[in-house]
Amino acid sequence: MSATRRPHGPRARLHALTAVTAAAALLAGCAGAGGTATGDGGGDTVNVLMVNNPPMVQLQKLTAANFTKETGIKVNFTVLPENDVRDKISQDFSNQAGQYDIATISNYEVPFYAKNGWLHPLDEYAAKDKAFDQGDILKPLSDSLTAADGKLYAEPFYGESSFLMYRKDVFAAKGLKMPAKPSWQQVADLAAKADGAEKGMKGICLRGLPGWGEVMAPLTTVVNTMGGTWFTKDWKARLNSPEFTRATEFYVKLVREHGEAGAAQAGYAECLNNMTQGKTAMWYDATAGAGSLEAKDSPVKGKIGYVPAPVEKTESSGWLYTWAWGMQKASKKTDSAWKFISWASGKEYEELVGKEVGWADVPAGKRTSTYANPEYVKSASAFADVTRQAIAAADPENPGVQPRPAAGIQFVGIPEFTDLGTKVSQEISAAIAGRKSVPEALAASQKLAEKVAEEYR
Repeated sequence: MSATRRPHGPRARLHALTAVTAAAALLAGCAGAGGTATGDGGGDTVNVLMVNNPPMVQLQKLTAANFTKETGIKVNFTVLPENDVRDKISQDFSNQAGQYDIATISNYEVPFYAKNGWLHPLDEYAAKDKAFDQGDILKPLSDSLTAADGKLYAEPFYGESSFLMYRKDVFAAKGLKMPAKPSWQQVADLAAKADGAEKGMKGICLRGLPGWGEVMAPLTTVVNTMGGTWFTKDWKARLNSPEFTRATEFYVKLVREHGEAGAAQAGYAECLNNMTQGKTAMWYDATAGAGSLEAKDSPVKGKIGYVPAPVEKTESSGWLYTWAWGMQKASKKTDSAWKFISWASGKEYEELVGKEVGWADVPAGKRTSTYANPEYVKSASAFADVTRQAIAAADPENPGVQPRPAAGIQFVGIPEFTDLGTKVSQEISAAIAGRKSVPEALAASQKLAEKVAEEYR
């Protein structure tokens, strides 16, 4: 099953291919931060380009003493922030430069990268590697990493949806009650009451940092559940519609009035830090954040409650996302690359993290067996069930109240969304920063979306 529906016809196919290639070339110019991979290029060395999220940083620390020691394969890591790593991956994979054998890609990129021949299919490797146990991978994730040709092109490192995290102790002290399934209006009311509950504490943290995978991810889930959509089924742009406008004004007002300081430059990492350091009472974001909040050394361990993503007009609104390992088609070290992928996404690595770091830190959300592991279930009891239910409830084909022309919950599953989503995010961030009004931001965004829609109608 393909995770993404795309328009048919030669013009659309040609445009999609051209758009991705052009975007890759354009983005290459701004991907300079972070350095390059090193190594002798030998057969027992693989180069990995990955995002700097906490689970990946932990992986980097554990690799030499475990994977390299066991296999003799040295791994050279290049680790970059999310926006930067996307640009660099796009540059290297679109050119098939082969500088990196493996990169962290997501269920958004897989359909396009696979169609363009940038990725090495992984089906045969997974089928031969019985210890890897492909059947143990949660179906929503394996489906999302399978392209239209029916082949599997990436293996998940961790899977996630989104949910609302809140300080149980702060709520108790203020006499506040979190509903089991909150609405966004209830969340806004609670944010107002929790604002200033402790010195320097804000009511909520929401991403405001520009980037299609930053501010646009949570905002689009709000748009979906409030009845909006980026495009109608027949490719009419709807960014200045009443529903999209209402959702955006709600989000911007909430983060401006009760959100974190410097919200226009705050993304996932900044909100995670704010929640960990007691600077915010609530945080709506990725379920993957719970592992860091419940880590052994976390100052808020045991103080956080977890409930499903807030809704309004839909039954659920959590996104579906996975950071996964994709193997570049141009790689000359496919066997060694698979060994790393198999290890990093395998049960053995989860056991390693559980024993050496802590079971709450396991990069979960990808395997059925994880949720049957007594040690993990005990350590992650606060969030494990909510996370798994959120992943199971995510519906990329029908995330809103109306039919969509392409799959995707927190993104639109077309190649152009990399550029469109980024440009729209800059408009939204400007509104959060107070540099323009929401109607002004969405008027500019609508024009951008209309240009994309024209190519598909």
